[in-house]
Amino acid sequence: MSKKTVAILSAALVAVAGLGLAAATFSRKDDNVLRVANQKGQVKAMMLASGALEGAPYSVEWSEFPAAQPLLEAVGGGAADLGLAADAPFIFAYQSGSPVKAIAVQSPANQAAQALAILVKTGSPIRSAQDLVGRSVATTRGSIGHHLLLQALERANIPAEKVRVTFLPPGDAKAAFDSGAIDAWATWTPYTNVAIKEGARAVVDAKDYGLPLYIDIANADSIAPKRALLADFLKREAKAVAWSRAHPDQFAAVLAKETGLPLDIARASFERSNRVSRPIDASVVAHEEAITARFQRAGLIEDARNVSQAFDPSFSKQ
Repeated sequence: MSKKTVAILSAALVAVAGLGLAAATFSRKDDNVLRVANQKGQVKAMMLASGALEGAPYSVEWSEFPAAQPLLEAVGGGAADLGLAADAPFIFAYQSGSPVKAIAVQSPANQAAQALAILVKTGSPIRSAQDLVGRSVATTRGSIGHHLLLQALERANIPAEKVRVTFLPPGDAKAAFDSGAIDAWATWTPYTNVAIKEGARAVVDAKDYGLPLYIDIANADSIAPKRALLADFLKREAKAVAWSRAHPDQFAAVLAKETGLPLDIARASFERSNRVSRPIDASVVAHEEAITARFQRAGLIEDARNVSQAFDPSFSKQ
């Protein structure tokens, strides 16, 4: 791969709407603006590609983030009304006291290989989770990569403290990985796709551990005044996901334009966006309780909040 291509990939990774109206009734108490926090390569690209926001009786203000942690800080801090993140960072933020609520849940539509993985360089002697003992692994604190690392160590009966974990945002983690400053990197697409294209290999693949759920997360104080906007947006998002599933190449073209990623990487990243809605039920709550317990065993959460209170299932009934 040329130096120019690598530079384009790195810059893209660290850089921080014709559907009919939904049936929601909009009232004067709605301020007619929905502030949506977006991770690069996720909801915004789908909404733009599908035209799902065309005709919406409100405007959407997008804010861009490189990972779930700063996105959730924006939602929890009231700078955004809504954002999409995976199960682990959501519950980590909730257990840290953030005023966030899950209002919709989706599952991956297929077992996408290496969409979430622990990566090493091609020539690394690390071949399995057991080989991570005493090694340095970079990830983002409370992320799906962090959770995958804990799962892999747990399955291998390795105490979490036996691995040297360095918490870095994705851009810094990529730089550390490229330079050899760390031994492994627990991360997600599109970072996995780029790293593998550049010669990395996966020693742990999330498809062997159960892929994460993806969650639409609202600021708790936004739910009442913006219920109609949130409900309408969720319906449009579901249509956008369905459209993207039926038109992956068109979606990839928009994703490449939005993120600056090469088209082949954007096309590979589609697998993470390909998901299906599921009800907020006891199995979803139990799933988040298991993640909470895993973070607790690693000493990352002390006094856990009631996980069932982290969900607002009322939107699935609208």
